[in-house]
Amino acid sequence: MKIFNLSIECYPVAKVGGLADVVGALPKYLNKIEGVEASVIMPWYNKPFVHDHSFELVFDGWIHQHDQTFQVMVMKERSKILGFDLYLVKIPGLLDRENPYGYWDESQQFLAFQHGVLHWLTAMKIRPDILHCHDYHTGLVPFMIENCPEFNFLKGVKTIGTIHNGEYQGQMRWEMAKYFPWFYGENWGLLDWNGYINPLATMIKCCHAFNAVSGGYMDELFENFRGLEILVRQEHAKANGIINGIDTEIWDPKIDPFLDFNYGKEDAGIGKWNNKKELCSTYGLNPDLPLFSFIGRFAGEKGADFLPEIVEKSIQETRGSLNIIILGSGDKNIENQLSTLSSKYSNFAVDLGYKEYLSHQIYASSDFLLMPSRVEPCGLNQMYAMRYGTIPIVRYTGGLRDTVEDISTGGSGLNFGEASANGAVHAVHRALSIYHEEGLMDQLVQSNMNYDFSWEKSAQKYWDLYKK
Repeated sequence: MKIFNLSIECYPVAKVGGLADVVGALPKYLNKIEGVEASVIMPWYNKPFVHDHSFELVFDGWIHQHDQTFQVMVMKERSKILGFDLYLVKIPGLLDRENPYGYWDESQQFLAFQHGVLHWLTAMKIRPDILHCHDYHTGLVPFMIENCPEFNFLKGVKTIGTIHNGEYQGQMRWEMAKYFPWFYGENWGLLDWNGYINPLATMIKCCHAFNAVSGGYMDELFENFRGLEILVRQEHAKANGIINGIDTEIWDPKIDPFLDFNYGKEDAGIGKWNNKKELCSTYGLNPDLPLFSFIGRFAGEKGADFLPEIVEKSIQETRGSLNIIILGSGDKNIENQLSTLSSKYSNFAVDLGYKEYLSHQIYASSDFLLMPSRVEPCGLNQMYAMRYGTIPIVRYTGGLRDTVEDISTGGSGLNFGEASANGAVHAVHRALSIYHEEGLMDQLVQSNMNYDFSWEKSAQKYWDLYKK
């Protein structure tokens, strides 16, 4: 079975969030299943990976968008170093930039990507069994292959849509329709939602099946989906929930090249302690204190606006008997508040930006990981943390409630229900009690490292969906 994954992100080529980790791992693990040939198609970016690896040009053509003509080049990575075939779509003037997001014309960029991919497949008579569309950026593909005569060759190809984050739907004004490949006008309603073109809604309407990245998140979408609740209920027969996995070949404290000290379950205590001392030395923290961390985007859905209050209240209420380190970026107001607090408190450090190596070091060094998310479709950070023997403190929502069970009910993490700074701070106090209870921390570290969040299980569930 030939499967093409269409995505804007893929680790390690270009990463902004968890989407990249999923797309960089799922096809690799699918390819371990007999009879599966999974690949990734994504835009070309001016990134180190592109310049450090060898590519061959497999297609060179042209597409028309409104009154403009664009060259479409498709390049294939030669070595298959990622465990799957990787294709990059380069469109000079649109898909030849530094980053996946943040451009004024990104709606046109994403349209051109989808158009370019389907033009290439049609021109070269490449007909996959499955086109797996990840998030709204590729959500128009199921519509295009059925309603654009240009792609009649692909008509009937099965499509799967994965909702990684329903908060982002790609809504655009109808004037953007002029950039589409010509489509049958009587089917305009498949694109429309409340007077706008909504690519995520279109994906749900037109794909053969769709899934959210956890069962808990799929349940939540039926009740709260930023206006698409009625649609997902109408299409419930196509709905599935499949929890993400983590790439245990990359996220393994025994062999992780980013760590100062590698360790396994048998020596996790000394291994985490040595990494913690090194990290605390770098940031001027006291390694004898419990270390709490946050890693992620400074966005409302992540509960990042709670962070300044969480930091200040936790330090004040515990009289400074803990360390906190935060790695992330995003909302400038949050960045400024955290920077101010790092100058105020010697036991709080913040590193603005995203550094892959540092995230690994923080997971290995931390005693507890904070995830005060308002919305968390799946969450990978809690799985990385548990893999590295760190105890997750999570709000009970979405994929977090599917993967982190509270210690009070036999689990190895801490849950809190209220999306607020107070809810998180209360959980911090619980964590400190656990930290000082002799033997319990070691037991929880071992328990967390025994959890299996590998992609083998999740890839099998996707394979079952493809066959269905």
